[in-house]
Amino acid sequence: MSLPNVTAVIPVYNHELAVPAVEAALRAHGLPVVLVDDGSNETCRRALEGLARETGAKLVRLAVNGGKGAAVIAGLREARALGFTHALQVDADGQHDLADVPRFLAAARAEPGAVICGRPVFDASIPRIRFVSRYITHVLVWLQTLSLTQVRDSMCGFRLYPVETVLEVVDRDGVGRRMDFDVELLVKLVWRGRTLRWLDTRVSYPADGISHFRMLYDNLRLAGMHLRLVLGMLWRAPLLIWRRLRRNPVPQP
Repeated sequence: MSLPNVTAVIPVYNHELAVPAVEAALRAHGLPVVLVDDGSNETCRRALEGLARETGAKLVRLAVNGGKGAAVIAGLREARALGFTHALQVDADGQHDLADVPRFLAAARAEPGAVICGRPVFDASIPRIRFVSRYITHVLVWLQTLSLTQVRDSMCGFRLYPVETVLEVVDRDGVGRRMDFDVELLVKLVWRGRTLRWLDTRVSYPADGISHFRMLYDNLRLAGMHLRLVLGMLWRAPLLIWRRLRRNPVPQP
């Protein structure tokens, strides 16, 4: 695979106050930016229009809110149409440490076929309930991939994707369009035998941050996703175990 041609993709839903600083930080690292308006309100829509005019960012509009996954997928399709081979996904709320962008780019240049994933290092700002729920998800993902090491964190939205690799999974296997996207995508990438690489990166939760997580609806959606993935793992288990044994042969006595 040739060296990556990278753009940044930012899914945006009513984060008009935080996204200008995120977009500016990415441009400071030399990255063109694709903003995906995921059916935001009028205030955010106008703010994104102004930001795109001012900075030259590409603005993609979804007529109705489709969820984070739908916005990221729309951004990846736009990146491909614009001729980019790779896309750096970051959240719009400013929680990611974008000083780490050069490290992600360097990792992608060293291994263009790999998905470069952020492994979050949290500070004291993380809500306790989110910290606990992440580890419940980790245990389920370990079961779904039959591995403790291939997916170090399935929920961090700071990733650098080979565009074709991800869209192949989206189009052939299907992934969730809302908060289930980040988790389901990595599990299905592992099922397809794709390479994931991990970089530690600081993540903070702004005190005035806006969360779009809907406690009942999104938890039910995630529960259904995990059930499907566990069932999907069962018939893939022989292949997953064979791959592990091939990578780590059992020592002979």
